Amino acid sequence: MNGSVLPEDVLRDAPSFTPRPYELADLELLLSGAYAPLTGFLGRADLASLARTGRLADGTPWPVPVTCEVPGEIASVLDPSDPGRRTLVLTDMEGAPVAAIEVADVWRTGENRFAIGGPVRRMGDGGHGPFQRLRRTPEEVRALLPPGRVLGVIADRPLHRPQLAQIAHAARTLAAHLLILIPVSGPGPDGLPPEALVRAIFAARDRMPPATVVAVPLLTRGDELRDALLRARVAQSYGVSHVLSTGDSLSGAGLRVLLPRELAYDNRDGQWRWRDDIPPRNRRLAMTPAEIDDLLDRGFPLPEWHTPPAVAKELSRVRPPRRHRGLVVFFTGLSGSGKSTIARNLADALRENGDRTVTLLDGDVVRRELTAGLGFSKADRDRNVRRIGWVSAEVARHRGMAVACPIAPYEAARAAARRMAVEAGGGFILVHVATPLEVCESRDRKGLYARARAGQLRGMTGIDDPYEVPADPELTIDTTTMTVPEAVDVVLSYLIESGWVEPKMA
Repeated sequence: MNGSVLPEDVLRDAPSFTPRPYELADLELLLSGAYAPLTGFLGRADLASLARTGRLADGTPWPVPVTCEVPGEIASVLDPSDPGRRTLVLTDMEGAPVAAIEVADVWRTGENRFAIGGPVRRMGDGGHGPFQRLRRTPEEVRALLPPGRVLGVIADRPLHRPQLAQIAHAARTLAAHLLILIPVSGPGPDGLPPEALVRAIFAARDRMPPATVVAVPLLTRGDELRDALLRARVAQSYGVSHVLSTGDSLSGAGLRVLLPRELAYDNRDGQWRWRDDIPPRNRRLAMTPAEIDDLLDRGFPLPEWHTPPAVAKELSRVRPPRRHRGLVVFFTGLSGSGKSTIARNLADALRENGDRTVTLLDGDVVRRELTAGLGFSKADRDRNVRRIGWVSAEVARHRGMAVACPIAPYEAARAAARRMAVEAGGGFILVHVATPLEVCESRDRKGLYARARAGQLRGMTGIDDPYEVPADPELTIDTTTMTVPEAVDVVLSYLIESGWVEPKMA
């Protein structure tokens, strides 16, 4: 449904809100009809029934909650009983209107968080971004499919020769048309950006039976069974009659599920066959995702017996060797721990070598230039670190190296910085400069600890504000007895050993 049917004055005065990424993905599936019979986000009655029985309030089977949450300031201006105050405009990440929801239910879900339920209607021209031509609605796709069986494959990873052989065998056995559904709402399980995944799938297209390819905004929810049920439900809406399982779950939500047998490469004639049909001496098992990633990280070509050359070329483009890939080196630690000094000297050493474009994001400089106006409350500290994380990720996206050294006391903000770097296609190395508080306080070059002890400064990390010790650092350094050159050597050695920097810097 294109265009809004709501009164213009209602839309003009309605508040707007940008949902979270997975809610935007659900919204697109609702608008396209892929979530039929749902027409909007679920309210309390449907959610309660779903939790008890696995069905909506009207008895319709449905696999997962489809919900949308808003902050308290948005919920406070909505009134489901007032036609003039029950409309909320939902926008994409750039602020462009995507849909309007007529709110029929509002309820509290947490501190300053409220869920809203109600039908949604499309606004605008249907979105933007790479490969929009592949984002067809279920109705459009069903009209393109030939009569008869349709084999659905949800391709959330690139297709190598063993997967292509399984697909060809299943399509031939069923005499079915092939429908490839590519999830495109975020990085896949191996970290590929969605546009790179689409290119990799198309690179294998000449190895497939005749196929229809569709981009679908599917995101995983962390529950394998529910993910499988929802994916099968979406596939069914696109006209799929049989689905080829690509995981361990056999749930098909009413579809016929095919579980492929494990294939192996037969070096006698270069064919992929059922593993048990090949003598052990002639058998080569399919490579694991970790083995594929390792070859790409080290800059080695993927073997042709396992991966079609066009697919290998595409993967090497998007995942170049680590020494040519973007990287964020993120130092965290107390004030006075030595992190800024180590970071500056590391950046200098990397610049002297000249192999890397290096951007140094020092905490104090960032506070002046990037995050001026932010205070030292927990919310502002989080914003500061997330902004540093975003800039660092953009540096990594363009294959530079960002060296950042904020205090970054909170685990959630550090995790967000890591996630942004990985989603940008870069690496992320967390260096915890774990110099003890008493040593940091004895240094106190800026006099901050003395002021905090005297009650003149509040919110000082380590004194009256906590520092959450990282649970997952790649490196931990204590500068109590270590010199700056020694600390820099530790970090450089790690970068060289893990392939991010050329060995000649040693």
